[in-house]
Amino acid sequence: MSELPQSSRAARRSYASPVRPFDASPAAIGVSLAIVAGTALLGLAAGYIWSLAAPRALLVIVSPGAAGLVHTETAAFIAADLTFGLVGLAGGVVSGALGYLLGVRRYGPLAMIAVLAGALAAALLARWVGQQAGLANFHHLLATLPAGRQLLDPLTLRATGAIACWPFAAGLTAGGMEAFATRGRHQGGAARPLPAGPGLDAGEAWPPGSPHGLPGPQPGLD
Repeated sequence: MSELPQSSRAARRSYASPVRPFDASPAAIGVSLAIVAGTALLGLAAGYIWSLAAPRALLVIVSPGAAGLVHTETAAFIAADLTFGLVGLAGGVVSGALGYLLGVRRYGPLAMIAVLAGALAAALLARWVGQQAGLANFHHLLATLPAGRQLLDPLTLRATGAIACWPFAAGLTAGGMEAFATRGRHQGGAARPLPAGPGLDAGEAWPPGSPHGLPGPQPGLD
């Protein structure tokens, strides 16, 4: 009974499951740190965009240093949270795609961890920047304006779960691109002919009953 050569078996395994090793080389570490830093900077810009785009509740001065809502049923708080979520989703798609192209497709799991860590850092920084924007001016107006004057409430992210929008979108984008690329590698490997073994030409199947279990013509039978 013929046996498949060791090199052929190794080739078959590589076609079936191209495993991505964990790369912790200096280059992979450097690229991963750059992904985290770059995504965090993107979060600073996203926080500024949120501060410009999000609606704010209108307040009225009731006494020196105190203010109340003009419209108690305002939807500005919900709209501000939704705006933060949308900004986070957009930022996650951008950072996930860039993180994959610059790191994940070459360095694998370590770069993917950096994409997710950077996305979480970016979301936290975006919240901080948005909530700090105009805060000093608000306190100044609150302390100096007379009763009856109106001013805008500073931003506050009340739905803290919206912070997860950025890491979710980044992981989904980078993971989806990696899954698509892996599928292409699988299909490319499956299309390649198997190496020739003893008594077989390249691409020819092994007969039934052989230890390899592949269908094919059985020698000596009509």
